[in-house]
Amino acid sequence: MKSSRKTAALIVIALALVACLVWLVSRPDEPDAASVSDTSRSPSFEVQVEKPRMDRFLGGILPTKIESKLLGGGELRFDQASRGAQVGSVGRDRLELRADGWELLVQTDGQGRITPATSLVFPIEIAEKQYTLRCRPADAATGYLHANARANSDLIDGRFLVELAACVNAESGKILDTEAGGNPGDAWPSSPLTVRGSFNGLPTRPSPQSK
Repeated sequence: MKSSRKTAALIVIALALVACLVWLVSRPDEPDAASVSDTSRSPSFEVQVEKPRMDRFLGGILPTKIESKLLGGGELRFDQASRGAQVGSVGRDRLELRADGWELLVQTDGQGRITPATSLVFPIEIAEKQYTLRCRPADAATGYLHANARANSDLIDGRFLVELAACVNAESGKILDTEAGGNPGDAWPSSPLTVRGSFNGLPTRPSPQSK
């Protein structure tokens, strides 16, 4: 009898937890100041950083949306509404976006291949410590930058995805292993970060080097 009551209690608790998670996911998010999908509000952009599953809470068993709402600050992102947001040089082969603490450069070689110049500087909390990381792609870079000019306009729309495998502390230049409380050789991230985003109505601007 006691065993059946204990089992029933565990089932009730599990159902309550599932209901709580469903409620968290189904709650409507606050509307953004401007949506990337709303092309009437230009320029607009969004950049998201996806941490490797094994570097997330509980090995990433929770969906990112639930993890972010449960723990807070789980999402690594910025957009045109972020503090200090700026658009740098923009073209078919180059995209520069910035905000307070963030600097993104995506560059291709003219044939669609991501170049080693591609990089991202961003703030993150690891092992209860705040860091600013600088990340770059591996030697064999993975990703793309699709930028399309609007007809009869100097405005560009597009999207991008890059994998950044090499990250260091932007201040010390060191790999985050023992510095982040881990063991020697346990570099962070454990596998490449995925950085993806989209943009609408960005004005074409040449890079300083091309002037």
